[in-house]
Amino acid sequence: QVELVESGGELVQPGGSLRLSCTASGRTFSNYPMGWFRQAPGKEREFVASTRWIGGSAFQKYYADSVKGRFTVSRDSAKNTVSLQMNSLKPEDTATYYCAASTTRGLIASEIPKTGNYDYWGQGTQVTVSS
Repeated sequence: QVELVESGGELVQPGGSLRLSCTASGRTFSNYPMGWFRQAPGKEREFVASTRWIGGSAFQKYYADSVKGRFTVSRDSAKNTVSLQMNSLKPEDTATYYCAASTTRGLIASEIPKTGNYDYWGQGTQVTVSS
């Protein structure tokens, strides 16, 4: 049984930092896309950042415009994990953050941000940015 488990969400002040982690079990996603989405109350789930294997130990990284320059996504293939370092957090970053993994190795760039291209999801971790 495949399972994705997130951790690291909490209450943080504006301008602060958090690091989210997601560990997959049940199968390896070393050569498959893994990333992060988020959903705020009353809003649709939206893309945050993701990674696509491009060979060897290299991954192409993708970001939503709203988080570019503030968030960094990273992969550890050996540990079957994906992480999200979030800096300069803003109140509008408040949401439940979900880890996601795809079983389609050949996703192209335009397909990476689409929720329908991910097959497995974590249960979510709450990030609240407030003073």
